[in-house]
Amino acid sequence: MERIVTLEGVRGGRPTIAGSRVTVAEVLEMFGAGMIEADILEAFPQLTPEDVRAALGYAAREFDHPVVTAK
Repeated sequence: MERIVTLEGVRGGRPTIAGSRVTVAEVLEMFGAGMIEADILEAFPQLTPEDVRAALGYAAREFDHPVVTAK
């Protein structure tokens, strides 16, 4: 996932789109607010469609983990 990076000192170490200061969370929040990819690309012209998809893919992988419960 070379498009998503976590760098110390950049946006508090949050995952960002490589070459930008746009966080994965910002992209997700924009989708959550009802924006579509074209709106996000207009708001952040430095991003590409591949960057937006990488943010979604990163989020899906990060949140897809097993849940262990005690019996």
